[in-house]
Amino acid sequence: MNIRVDDLSGAKVQALLAAHLRGMHDHSPPESVHALDLDGLRANDITFWSAWEGKALLGCGALKELDTTHGEIKSMRTAEAHLGKGVASALVEYILGVARERGYTRLSLETGSGDAFEPAHALYLKHGFEFCGPFGDYTNDPFNRFMTRQMESRPAAD
Repeated sequence: MNIRVDDLSGAKVQALLAAHLRGMHDHSPPESVHALDLDGLRANDITFWSAWEGKALLGCGALKELDTTHGEIKSMRTAEAHLGKGVASALVEYILGVARERGYTRLSLETGSGDAFEPAHALYLKHGFEFCGPFGDYTNDPFNRFMTRQMESRPAAD
């Protein structure tokens, strides 16, 4: 699997993100959908990655810097043909590594509630996230769930 920074210009990436937005709107009311569109993901405080195997797009994910110590995972999505193959876990591990390199002490995310989002909850729980209250500009909403993880310290440089 090749995970790389992506400029969001490719048709496959754009189609996957369109499917992601449709999925969010299928399972949550519009005011509870916080997934970003292409322009939102191109913001200066967001790094977006896509995961590939040859010419096959496996999935994507992004990291938004909330402040110098706190990041937010955004737009995690696995292509339907690659569900259950560990793509999402690989992307989460990759993003955790970048968060460590940036010196973040906390990494958070917002996702939906309900059965459709249970696989996402299980993924993040497996990677050390815990449910929490709203962070950043979010507010309590019965259709959203918030999760966070404290980041371990980086080893001191010699």
